[in-house]
Amino acid sequence: MSRYVIDAPTLLQVVDDGLPLDPAHQLVAPSSIRSEALERLLREVRGGTRTEKAALQCHQRMTELKIRLLGDRVSRRTAWDIARAHDWDSLRDAEYLAVTRLQADALVTVDEALAARAANIVPLATLRDLLVAPRH
Repeated sequence: MSRYVIDAPTLLQVVDDGLPLDPAHQLVAPSSIRSEALERLLREVRGGTRTEKAALQCHQRMTELKIRLLGDRVSRRTAWDIARAHDWDSLRDAEYLAVTRLQADALVTVDEALAARAANIVPLATLRDLLVAPRH
């Protein structure tokens, strides 16, 4: 079994696209992922790019997805250390990298900025790595 950290944009893409995740993999994320994803949905509804009904359906699907959520003292301290070491003014990205460093094999993100920040800090994997392998 492989463990992969996903971020909120990746969670939303998985849910929106109905992607078939490989049950042999475990998803891990900071405990803030669902709130962050819900905030993104709210911005989309306010911006007119998603209906409220569609946003709430997406929220329901994302809460049904099994993700091991972490927000313990060690994860928070590691996020702090990463942010300080790289002179970041926010812990958002550092939280994903901390959880990856402590609990996962790699980070999967569709966020190019996060991927660029993570590249020399934690291993990266692709969205394809999460999916059920096609049968030949």
